Amino acid sequence: MKFYLFFIISLLVSYWAIAQNKPYKNEIGIQTDNDGYLARGQDRYYTAGNFLYFNHALDIKDTSRLVNKILGFELGQKIYTAQSGIVLTPNYVDRPFAGYLYVGSSLNLLYKNEHNLKFEAQMGFVGPHAYGKETQDLIHKIFGFYTPDGWEYQIQNDFELNLSAQYNGSVFRIDQFDMAFNSYVNLGTGITGAGLGATFRLGTFGPLYNSISTTSSVSASGKPTRELFLYYKPLLNLVAYDATIQGSMFTSGPASGEVVRTIEPVVLSQQIGGDLVIGHWVIDASAIFQSHTTKEMFKTEQWGSLSFLYRFH
Repeated sequence: MKFYLFFIISLLVSYWAIAQNKPYKNEIGIQTDNDGYLARGQDRYYTAGNFLYFNHALDIKDTSRLVNKILGFELGQKIYTAQSGIVLTPNYVDRPFAGYLYVGSSLNLLYKNEHNLKFEAQMGFVGPHAYGKETQDLIHKIFGFYTPDGWEYQIQNDFELNLSAQYNGSVFRIDQFDMAFNSYVNLGTGITGAGLGATFRLGTFGPLYNSISTTSSVSASGKPTRELFLYYKPLLNLVAYDATIQGSMFTSGPASGEVVRTIEPVVLSQQIGGDLVIGHWVIDASAIFQSHTTKEMFKTEQWGSLSFLYRFH
């Protein structure tokens, strides 16, 4: 109750004190993903994710091209299950059970022409060391849900080192509507692939070098941004390897008790959401719809995502 009271008071104070021009250089926050947020009565595939973020805007000496530079740190966990949390036989596992627990760091370079490059490195574990089963059991126990079954078939322990690079750029802007180009490349022992897409925004938004759209809502200089917009983000993903589906790339076959599946090399995702950035607060809510990620999957998947970040000097 105290948190909600603090949140409401802070939001109101931020709104009335928004004329303050002092930049926010830091932000800390959380993101939580869950298929239950869409209230569709499902519990399958990418079923939950929990993330903690800290971002810090770095000082820039040469501002002729570069206008913002952000160093980020992340702690995250993703949980995957089959078509249901109740599995009778291994044949029922159309998408492997897996957890992915990692720490990561990123460097986001944002330019005056509203293009940016973001580099990220993650290291962690897939398998029992990721504690996916324990986290799902705890969540279900707290909320009085059924006891999940099927984790005896999960992807086995494997250390992961994953690198990624993103490139985004403004395409056009007409009043309160714009479009940006999105792309990424992943290379690692756990995740390898690439993707192309776009982001369409409608409402009040900041330039791409200082916007939640490019995870750049903090800055070492300039006025704090204010944003309120809806967005649509289609993305075509090309998948070369996914350890949460195929297991370790360094073994010739599945480990004992492990159930692996065959990746779909092309995956289409669509994200629809809304963002609010005002004063100290950065808030995102969205729904993601995605095509099959394995050739054995019976259904498509969808989940909701909520993010809350707090900016400070």
